[in-house]
Amino acid sequence: MQERKIINDPVFGFINIPKGLLYDLVRHPLLQRLNRIKQLGLSSVVYPGAQHTRFQHSLGAFYLMSEAIQHLTAKGNFIFDSEAEAVKAAILMHDIGHGPFSHVLENTIVKGVSHEDISLLLMERINKEMNGQLTLAIQIFKDEYPKRFLHQLVSGQLDMDRLDYLRRDSFYSGVNEGNIGSARIIKMLDVKDDHLVVESKGIYSIENFLMARRLMYWQVYLHKTSVSYEKMLISALLRAKELAGKGVELFASPALRFFLYKDIDKQQFYNDSACLENYIQLDDNDIWTALKVWSNHSDKVLSTLSKGMINRQIFKVEISTEPILPERINQLKQEICRELEIPMEDAHYFIATPSIEKNMYDPADDSIDILYSDGSIKNIAEASDMLNIQLLSKKVRKYYLCYQRLHG
Repeated sequence: MQERKIINDPVFGFINIPKGLLYDLVRHPLLQRLNRIKQLGLSSVVYPGAQHTRFQHSLGAFYLMSEAIQHLTAKGNFIFDSEAEAVKAAILMHDIGHGPFSHVLENTIVKGVSHEDISLLLMERINKEMNGQLTLAIQIFKDEYPKRFLHQLVSGQLDMDRLDYLRRDSFYSGVNEGNIGSARIIKMLDVKDDHLVVESKGIYSIENFLMARRLMYWQVYLHKTSVSYEKMLISALLRAKELAGKGVELFASPALRFFLYKDIDKQQFYNDSACLENYIQLDDNDIWTALKVWSNHSDKVLSTLSKGMINRQIFKVEISTEPILPERINQLKQEICRELEIPMEDAHYFIATPSIEKNMYDPADDSIDILYSDGSIKNIAEASDMLNIQLLSKKVRKYYLCYQRLHG
């Protein structure tokens, strides 16, 4: 019998990791780095329990993948041991390129390079170290492997990534409505014509999954306080970058300093190995430590934003179904300048007007197909008597106005 390691997970209980390639991956420094990055970024500002890490999420997704492979094999879908190991390796590494605070860095100091791009670079790097043992995992991850359903398990409407993060984020945030029946969904999965399908008796679990996903997005991931906190962090980093560009001396860890004092585009990121070396040294701690020190910086803009982040003095938020009027934005900018005694050209750091659009289900993305006992297949939008296509695919757009609280 193969030797294994057991990890106790609060969401799924005991997770078995077989010794060999998968255990070596879990122990790899690049995967261990995810222990220092929170899964939900700044959401703990609203849900104090949401302190879990991307490493925990990667382990949970690995557990669900192991379950899915077991159930699909039991239904007569032939999956080689090498394919099973590769798809588990792919899900373990799916988030390996994430920086601190989700997408904050992509919007500020690492321009034009997505975390997906970086994940692939890091996978290739580990593959080299491991003498090509991850080649199959990378093919599945990139959807270049003939069995396409394996890629869907890693990245699709019902992938193990989503099944874990909805269940885990609901558990740690305490938002029970987001709790999905991941075990039942996995039991209902099957493969037809190289495409993942769900047995018809699992239709209610899928309806629940889509509703839970919508609820978690608006109640947790896009909660107005989390959105405004993230906008403050983006402003603080952009101001630090502007000051660094003018040669102002700023405290920063070597890795953060590298990105603050250099302008790096996609081409440079791919051509200069120092970019990736510094990127993998970054985690949540670099940002928090810098913000603590910047709270006392002589630059009023940087210190005000940093203090706000550290002491939870968050931008005020208003949400509307209509775009925010320019006159309102201008009026707020003037009031902010007066109160903070800063010039008008710096006011934009204290105001943000993101608009966010989300739907529950996008059939163009990758349809969820329901398999009936007679072998026929229907899209969830046709199959469901509760959720029609208009309701499912309807995009909801919200306009946010986030701005510095005024005490005058």
